[in-house]
Amino acid sequence: MLLIILMFDVALVAWSLHLMQKAFEQREFSLMLAGTLVALAAAAMLVVYFLMHNCLNYLTSVNYYPYF
Repeated sequence: MLLIILMFDVALVAWSLHLMQKAFEQREFSLMLAGTLVALAAAAMLVVYFLMHNCLNYLTSVNYYPYF
């Protein structure tokens, strides 16, 4: 699952760099903003993945003691 998310993130970062390059060539602020937002979305997706992965690992490793 991590490999799929990493490939998707690499594609998002490549797209954001392409948008920023076009923005620099055309002097367009909106393309620069779009590229920045795409890069932030890629970073946020990785952060959420690692946070949820650690959280789920913790929740599944906690020993279950039923009440008697």
